[in-house]
Amino acid sequence: MAAALTVYPTVRAYFACSITLSLMMIIIYNFMTYYSNKPTYTISDDYTAVAEQISGDVYHWAEGFRMDYAQMERKLKIYAYPAPADQRYSNYQTITGKYASEGYFFKNIRESSFLTDDPELAHLFFIPISAHKLHQKVSSYDEMAAIIGEYIQRLIIKYPYWNRSLGADHFFLTCHEIDTRATERAPLLAVKNLIRVVCSPTYNSSFVPHKDVSLPLINMPFSKPPPSTANDLQNRTILGYWAGVCNTEIRERMVKLWSKDLELEIQNETAYNHARMTKFYTSKFCICPAGSRITSNRIIMAIRYGCVPVIMSDYYELPFKDVLDWRKFSVILRERDVYNLKGILKAKAGAEFRMLHTNLLKVQNRFEWNTPPVKYDAFNMVLYDLWLRRFVIK
Repeated sequence: MAAALTVYPTVRAYFACSITLSLMMIIIYNFMTYYSNKPTYTISDDYTAVAEQISGDVYHWAEGFRMDYAQMERKLKIYAYPAPADQRYSNYQTITGKYASEGYFFKNIRESSFLTDDPELAHLFFIPISAHKLHQKVSSYDEMAAIIGEYIQRLIIKYPYWNRSLGADHFFLTCHEIDTRATERAPLLAVKNLIRVVCSPTYNSSFVPHKDVSLPLINMPFSKPPPSTANDLQNRTILGYWAGVCNTEIRERMVKLWSKDLELEIQNETAYNHARMTKFYTSKFCICPAGSRITSNRIIMAIRYGCVPVIMSDYYELPFKDVLDWRKFSVILRERDVYNLKGILKAKAGAEFRMLHTNLLKVQNRFEWNTPPVKYDAFNMVLYDLWLRRFVIK
């Protein structure tokens, strides 16, 4: 039975739905296990200790998340298929650059306690081929798709698990739109059931919100570590800040409208530098307009530096939106709101900004990548998003 799903045309409209599909599934699941003869939940020793880490201020349902996350820690099992014979397509020696999120995930999953050697115990199956690494060696979309397709075909012949679910419990990960388009040409990866974990997903693409997962995009190493005073409100004297390349209509319009404003700092620049980076922790709001790749690492940079992100990108799927209430720590606008950008930010620059900033500090760790990973960090939040997908009827 297929579940009816409404796909909203903009990020802002999406948040009109107070409880997401995945959260509804958690509610149903908790209800069923509560009334069963074999209760599922056992409160772990650190349950109380982590309670303060999971504040209800920034979550759709803090208690449900805390309980189900603990359930995931106890039960989730992932089987990783053998890597391709050519290790260049899956092995990350260093974790740097704009696609470091992909590198962190590949490194952490190989060392994760969630891995199992017994595929019969697995909830999910990981396809460990990196389209980004492949793209460094192969320039043709068709050749990339052929290599990926041949690798998947070998897995299907050798293992029975793809055919058992038609790929519904399988996932792969990529962090570049070019790579995503190439993998879409591989017939076995283009099937509707496969879970795609991708950076920069949008509703007006092949991304399926209730099935696929949005991966937080970062650029490592960070250009400048945040100073100890980065979260002090008195240092944030700039109303709103953006600097970047005008490679989209929304960016060009924003620069044309606001580049000469005295309260907003809107700059058409091409290179990061230390002076530019200081604006992230001296501004109240960091504006994140759609770029040529719909989004960039700018949102995660703003969160890291304690600058409230202003997301101005229609159709963008925000990471961890099934769990985190982005309205509590960011400002979400339509692209057409650029004409009234200054007025909107000035109206929020007082008590609302202080509330958003306070909540932003509570979610910073959710977007941090660590190796080894730590509880509730970005790696584990991605795994939790995958854990939720085990409920979805595909």
